[in-house]
Amino acid sequence: MSDSREPVVSVVIPCYNYGCYLPQALNSVLGQTFGEWEIVIVDDGSTDDSSAVARDFIDRHPDRRIRLLQQANAGVSAARNAGVAAAAGRYILPLDADDAIGPTMLEKTTAVLDAEPDIAIVSTDLHVFTDAEDVPPQVLSFPPYSRELLLQRLIMFYCSLYRREVWEAVGGYDEHMRVGEDWDFWIGCAERGFNAHHIAEPLFRARNKDTGLHVEAAENDLTVRARIVANHPASFKPLTLAWAQALLQQEQDACRLDARVPDEILSRAGEMDQFLRVVMDLQRMARQQHYHIKRLEKALADRAVPASRQVTAPV
Repeated sequence: MSDSREPVVSVVIPCYNYGCYLPQALNSVLGQTFGEWEIVIVDDGSTDDSSAVARDFIDRHPDRRIRLLQQANAGVSAARNAGVAAAAGRYILPLDADDAIGPTMLEKTTAVLDAEPDIAIVSTDLHVFTDAEDVPPQVLSFPPYSRELLLQRLIMFYCSLYRREVWEAVGGYDEHMRVGEDWDFWIGCAERGFNAHHIAEPLFRARNKDTGLHVEAAENDLTVRARIVANHPASFKPLTLAWAQALLQQEQDACRLDARVPDEILSRAGEMDQFLRVVMDLQRMARQQHYHIKRLEKALADRAVPASRQVTAPV
């Protein structure tokens, strides 16, 4: 790397089996009008060619600050945390391997953080695109930042620029969450008094796959909502907290039952087998007893004297 200066922005790209999309994400960073950046790619235990694609890209751009980290599969939260922990920039931009950023994303968002010390996070609107060439991108707009609105729904996408100390204060992304981890993270930021600013321009490009947008998945999943409420009890009303705790307890009980029933069946298979043999023996004995009873009834009937042949003793 020819540039020995510390980067201003670290773009952290978790990647799990998205080798086919990774070059597009990387090229979108290369095409930025703002040049003081580094890229930290975190291969989250991919089974495709993601690592090979990343290494090839690094080899073809030796003058750029691009690093590859590899770890066993642990989910997007753990991969982001690993990337931020290794990052050198004072500003952090998470970017998933299947998405991209517009050419002025870093220039416009860093300008806000540089000029406004009271602002810790900068979000933007986004273009939603698909792999279909005949489908034009759609603009998804978010309202101005509001802590109260953030508690109700996700009003800023994961790909927002923030100061590194924000991540340090919150403690990173919740690694137990596979969906909604960004919403949970932003609420953690709000609880600690970090302010956000929204740029009403689509500077981020989100790929809409068959599974739908991440924001839709998070908002429509009651378990995600419940986990977020449980993670931030001070930010929600007691009734909402009670609902969340009840839902999570119900799901925990269901999971525990699902895990226990097969084990109990297997552990008591010998007892059940013995019990079934006893039942079958009793059924066989009952059939035999029924046969003998019927034979006895017939023999008694044959020996009985008909009423017309009975002799009456004289009076």
